[in-house]
This record gives sequence, structure tokens and C-alpha cells, in this order.
Amino acid sequence: MTSNKNTRSDRETRLVENDHHSIKLWLRLLTCSSLIESHLRTALREEFDTTLPRFDFLAQLDRAPEGLAMGELSKRMMVSGGNVSGIAGQLVKEGLISRQPVPDNRRTFIVKLSPKGRQFFNKMATRHEQWVISLLGQLSLKDVNQLMGLLSKVKTTLNET
Repeated sequence: MTSNKNTRSDRETRLVENDHHSIKLWLRLLTCSSLIESHLRTALREEFDTTLPRFDFLAQLDRAPEGLAMGELSKRMMVSGGNVSGIAGQLVKEGLISRQPVPDNRRTFIVKLSPKGRQFFNKMATRHEQWVISLLGQLSLKDVNQLMGLLSKVKTTLNET
């Protein structure tokens, strides 16, 4: 029997037999993405007392050692400036990032990982990788390459639309 937790996150339960195969695929993709994200959210909360948006914020800064403007962070994370500002405020208080105004533009701030933030993120990133491998590691390299090829076609088609 399926638990309530899985039933709620499984969007495929709304399918009917005569739904178009594209609808079935879309709901399968959403379901898989939601299930993976749910596992990662839970693991981050339980092991690091943090959230996926905070992890994503720190990951963006890890990829940009010179720092990022708040607007660029917002764009990369695909969230509003208000969301980014809220997360930044929390992370500054915890000493995980620094936030400095741009000299010629007092309204723009550059945020960077602090040494403490880099150390914390590196621990989380290592565990994050282990969690993803545990969730998807049962797929063979052949399976992964095939799936990546098919998803590449989907991505190309969507980018052309």
C-alpha cells in the first residue's frame, strides 16, 4: 500500500488511461522531480537544519568566488529579489556570507561566501552529492546516458518553442 506522503507527491495518480502520452510524460517528470526534491529537502533539514533555497543560494556563491550582485543571484535562482534579500539577511546573521555595497551604486550589494560559509557549504555539498547518488545510483551508466540523451531532445525542443 502507498503511504499518504507518496500519494500526495505523486502527480501521476490523476492520470487516466486515455490521457495523451505527452501528458503522461509531463506528469512522470514532475513526479520524479518532486520526489527527489522532497528527499533532499528532508535530508538538508534533518542533517544541517537548513532549507533547499538556502543550499541553492550558497551553491550559486560557491560557483562565483568573486561574489554576485543580489540581482544576479535572484536571476540565477529564478526567485524574486525579496526572497533573495530575506535569505541573504539570515545568512549574514549566521556569518555564512558577507554583503558589501558596490562603491558606485549604494543600492547594489555584492554577496560572497565567508570562510565559515564555504566550509559549511562544502560539507552540505558532499552530503548532497551522496544523497543524489543514493537516489539515482541504481541506474546504470547506459541508462543514465540514454535518459540524458532523451531529456536533451526535450530540452532542445522546449528551448526552440
